[in-house]
Order: sequence, then structure tokens, then C-alpha cells
Amino acid sequence: MFADRIEHKWIEAFAEVLAKCAVRQGEVVAILSESQSRALNVHLAELALLRLGARPFHIVLPTARNPHPVPIRSTGASEAIEGLAPVVSALSASSLVVDLTVQGLMHARETAAILKSGARILSISNEHPEALERMRPDDALAAQVRAATKMLRASGRMTVHSAAGTALEINMAGASTVGVWGWTDRPGTLAHWPGGIVVSFPAAGTVNGTLVLDTGDINLTFKRYLAAPIRLTIESDYVTAIEGSGADAEMLRRSFAAWGDREAYAVSHVGFGMNPAARYEALSMYDQRDTNGTELRAVAGNFLFSTGANEFAGRYTPGHFDIPVMGTDILIDGTPVVLRGEVQPVFG
Repeated sequence: MFADRIEHKWIEAFAEVLAKCAVRQGEVVAILSESQSRALNVHLAELALLRLGARPFHIVLPTARNPHPVPIRSTGASEAIEGLAPVVSALSASSLVVDLTVQGLMHARETAAILKSGARILSISNEHPEALERMRPDDALAAQVRAATKMLRASGRMTVHSAAGTALEINMAGASTVGVWGWTDRPGTLAHWPGGIVVSFPAAGTVNGTLVLDTGDINLTFKRYLAAPIRLTIESDYVTAIEGSGADAEMLRRSFAAWGDREAYAVSHVGFGMNPAARYEALSMYDQRDTNGTELRAVAGNFLFSTGANEFAGRYTPGHFDIPVMGTDILIDGTPVVLRGEVQPVFG
């Protein structure tokens, strides 16, 4: 689809985001990648850092063998480091880590130790840079995401409903909420680019109800728009029933079961997209190898439902689904923040 060559405009886009990460003249920056990383993005990150006067160095790891019976896609839980202490030490000693691993460090086991050292991490999603350049920094969006994050952190309950039949209740007490607007400039924090998302990791036993994935909703792990509805029953965080006919429901059932892991059925996080630049139709515009779907997670007004790892509830698993659900109503303590898939003007 694209020629994988260095383009000046892409260096500019990378430099713009990295400048928002407060890269300083002479700052030593670690670029973390693996053998299956998108080489074009690795090169762009290096050139952009050099343009900003930083001193980048590379840590390149062999992509680990997949020990699981299912292809690993879109987990945000890279296993590239494999617990290697010297790698963790080197990353922890860097004030900024540019993460270009295939799956990203968001839920990786080593991430907590790296952040605890004071390092900040920018995870650049495994997208073709043509998509990244459209999702450049937006200060107005950052302000809105911060406001949404503040609201969710102070909330007690999230409810989600839809005309398709969704009726989901989330007790927000004890939930950990993060907002991502596409860059990080504070020590000990992680952000991913593209951004424009607020998500909460609920405490154990706090998610219950029915979630209907309707025609046109998106299974980002499979990188496809749903052709038929699927009804999920969720009890104390766990998907206990998957109802629906057709390929989408059958693939979902088979993939969940293949992990042989109860935690794969559990809720990872819930939240909503806020980025008006993110396009719902973008998944149809790229070859599958050219997209990780992070843009779709940020589409304004989608209810972003995920299963899999939730370190805040003490759950780790490589099984993961990210599913943007369109057309829902989302209420926070009774206040509508999304109605029929449209973000409401409550965040300034």
C-alpha cells in the first residue's frame, strides 16, 4: 500500500510528538524495539530525536517465540523483554523510553519497575506512519481528556446502555483511571500515540450486566467490523456467555476458549474515545499489517470495552480483546458523557 521509505513529513510528525514529551538538548533516550518491530518507525524515532538534540541509543531484542495456541495481537502487553534484568536496568536509567515493541509496554510485566524509576514511556503504536501523522498533538484534546480523567477518578458508577440491548453497570470504587492524549512529559508516566482516550481499570468484581456488540462495532484483535450482533453476559467481571450466530461470534468463542485461561474472559478496562481526528472508517483504509487499530480506540464517542490483563485487579493474561462499541449512552454518576455515540459538551 505504501513505500516504506523515510519521508521528511514523518520525521516532522515524530519530532512534534517527542517535543511534547519535553525532550531536552543532550537528553539520553532509549529506543526499545524488537526484531519484528516496524523498522520505518524505529528509524523515524531516531531521526526525530536527533533533530531535537537528544542522544538516542537502541535496545533491540529478538521477538520472543509465541508459546500460546492463539496468535497474539493487540494486547498492549509486550513479552519482548522477557524479564531480562539488564534491559530493565537500562530502561530504568533513561529519563525517556520510546517504546516501539510490536505489542507495546502498556500492560507488560516490566513496565511498573521502569516507571517507578522515574522514566517516562512513550509507546508508539505499531501503525504505518501515514496514520500517525494524522493523529498529531492537540492541546485542546489534551485538556478535555484531563477533565474526563478527573471526572472518572472521582466517580462512583459508570452505566452503559444502547438501543441494541446493552445494559452494563460498573462500580468505579477502587478503579484506576488513566487519560491518554498522545504524549507524556511527567516522570513515571506512560502514554501512547495516537491518543485521545480515557479508560478505567475496575477493581475486582465490579463489572456486571449485558454488552451487545452490534453490527458495525469493531473487534480490533481480529481487525474487522462485526457483520452480526453478539451478546455478552458479564458477571463479576467475567464473560460467562457469548450468544450470537455467524463467523464473528464463533471466532470470539473459539479464541476465548483456546487460551485455556479463565482470566482471558475477564474485563481489562472500560472507557471512551474522545479524539475527533480519529476516523471510524480508518480500519478499512489500511492493509492489516499496516494498522494496529489504536486510532479506532480513540474514535470520539465509542465505548471502549476490553478483556484480558488488568494489573489493578491482579489479573495477567496474554489473551486480549479491544472492542470499540458504537452508539451507546455512557453515564458517570448519572451525568451523560456520551449519548448515542456522541461525546457531550461536559469537558470544556
